[in-house]
Amino acid sequence: MYLVRPSYLIKSIYPKAIWRMEETEKKLFLSFDDGPIPEITPWVLDVLQQYKIKASFFCVGDNVEKHTAIFDRIKADGHAVGNHTYNHLNGWKTHSTDYYKNIAKAKEITSSSLFRPPYGKMKNTQYKTILNHYKIIMWDVLSGDYDKNTSPEKCLDNVLTNYRNGSIIVFHDNRKAWNNLQYALPKFIEHALGEGYIFETIQ
Repeated sequence: MYLVRPSYLIKSIYPKAIWRMEETEKKLFLSFDDGPIPEITPWVLDVLQQYKIKASFFCVGDNVEKHTAIFDRIKADGHAVGNHTYNHLNGWKTHSTDYYKNIAKAKEITSSSLFRPPYGKMKNTQYKTILNHYKIIMWDVLSGDYDKNTSPEKCLDNVLTNYRNGSIIVFHDNRKAWNNLQYALPKFIEHALGEGYIFETIQ
């Protein structure tokens, strides 16, 4: 179970995190979590290149170390990169000291001051500490591509019926999301471009 668009209550837990960008302009901010993954991330990069658009990749440090060439391509292609911890840790289930160390280890690899917590979960004390060192990027639209009960058609509909000016949209370049991602990503990009939107990186 997931919420495609976060509720006001959820946003109030992390009020200084960034959930949506400038609301008055027809700009969208695609983001991809969990990579880089050899079977998937290069395909995503090819799609973005095909449509001449940029996105932001919140990378798991361990995956970056395993697949450095793909990470280098993400940057070479002009996309933004962010920190998604080194081991995709759930902050609610991780001792804060271990959580901070894991984030710091990922920063050594990604060199990014952007941070997105895996699962969107941080303890309140973690959130306040991380804010002192990183820009916390959440989301306005969650595609649900990783959910086994979400069909490719439903994944696309999740995004099409919820995006708006300034939306930060989350897809995943991981194996669980692959089936839905292949279907939904190109179709959504084509639709949004046809509606006059432009895609930018998160800074």
